[in-house]
Amino acid sequence: MVTAFSPSDTPMLRPGIKAPVQETLLTPRFYTTDFEAIANMVLDLQDNEIAAALDELRADYNRHHFVRDENFDGSIEHLDDKTRAAFIDFLERSCTSEFSGFLLFKELSRKLKGRSPVLAEAFGLLARDEARHAGFINKAMVDFGLSLDLGYLTKKRTYTFFPPEWVIYSVYLSEKIGYWRYILVFRHLEKHPEHNLYPLFNYFENWCQDENRHGDFFKALLRSQPKMWDTWQGRLWGRFFLLTVFATHTMTVFERADFYEAIGLDAQQYNIDVIRNTNETSARAFAEIMDTDNPKFFPLLEQCSEANEKIAEIMMGDRPPLMKFILKIPSIVTIIVCLLRLYFLKPIDAEATRGEVH
Repeated sequence: MVTAFSPSDTPMLRPGIKAPVQETLLTPRFYTTDFEAIANMVLDLQDNEIAAALDELRADYNRHHFVRDENFDGSIEHLDDKTRAAFIDFLERSCTSEFSGFLLFKELSRKLKGRSPVLAEAFGLLARDEARHAGFINKAMVDFGLSLDLGYLTKKRTYTFFPPEWVIYSVYLSEKIGYWRYILVFRHLEKHPEHNLYPLFNYFENWCQDENRHGDFFKALLRSQPKMWDTWQGRLWGRFFLLTVFATHTMTVFERADFYEAIGLDAQQYNIDVIRNTNETSARAFAEIMDTDNPKFFPLLEQCSEANEKIAEIMMGDRPPLMKFILKIPSIVTIIVCLLRLYFLKPIDAEATRGEVH
């Protein structure tokens, strides 16, 4: 039984099909890259690790996992409008993110076919998983009386070009932070089943293992390219992407505080736990990681989030565009200054402690 929920201010493409959220720095983006450069990558340094990651992908442990059951029937009847709106936002962004990964991996697989058989197969299997995830989430949106037109997204979304190195850094981190996001929610709801408001959460334990396997594959790609971690430039870029992902995560979590409150999580502590665990995991791939124990680290991230919320409030107002831009300047400056201060905090040398990383 589907209960339609379409708030009056929800933009629609057509009945039942939600218009995509406006693209911002925090919304999931679609990417393209230099396919020729990836086809020419030399992977010898990580042959065994890439082969092991490929075997894991071939096994397709979750091929029978994403099947809806009777628990979804009438599962949102008890949710109030505020909670439903929070769930819709969570589902839409999650679906868009998974579908973005599917499009990139599918195109990589197609372009590399006949050029790099190992990578072509691996990206094809990654695309399989991402398509499965996106489709399952989109079906969940139907419970709320909405869905996304993924074909429309494919044609209309802006595609951002990332060099191959940036793709590897960012996808590795997005998969690993995705793992920690899912598993921490799952563990929390295991302890507090009274907050398990929707059956989708029951799938998170197995789901996050897909994220983990994807991250392991990209970790092997990253470590196969010494320039990405064994040079001073690689260290700087690694810290840049760590900071970018952590700042984006912080802003997004605080934007969605209603969602985390609905499932009994404190948004601030959840953000801290996800970032600490992701940072520690990243020591397996990056030469340097952030010092999340530095007392300045999380307060600076939260200042970025507060400034971002002020920008959002300004943009929602009725002032002329020029006035909005002027009013945003102090908050933009705050974000830039906080990010610079974070970037230049003394990092932790992961390479120096490589033998201690587990």
